[in-house]
Amino acid sequence: MGPALLCLVILCFLGAGSTDTEVTQTPAQLVRPREQKAKMDCVPINRHNTVLWYRKKLGEELKFLISFQNQEVVDKSGMPDERFSAQCPRSSLCNIEIRSTEPGDSGVYFCASS
Repeated sequence: MGPALLCLVILCFLGAGSTDTEVTQTPAQLVRPREQKAKMDCVPINRHNTVLWYRKKLGEELKFLISFQNQEVVDKSGMPDERFSAQCPRSSLCNIEIRSTEPGDSGVYFCASS
């Protein structure tokens, strides 16, 4: 993992600083039973136009899921399947959603912006 990516992950995970200088991700923890909806929101750093989502499963490397630039999907090559969706509208929170959770969806989900 390169130094630039590591900095983005640390910003998301620690959430230190003012709201203009941090990525805010909610909820901090989310536990859902099987076949339930799970939704995570992200507020990117002010004036950043790129938003990225990653997932880290136990014992695996950080995996890219999807990226947006100016609210448009740029690359969704890492999205697992049709149960997963993400959006980043201009007037609302960016989010990622799992429509029907499965045990293999477990992991830490990170939002980053640049």
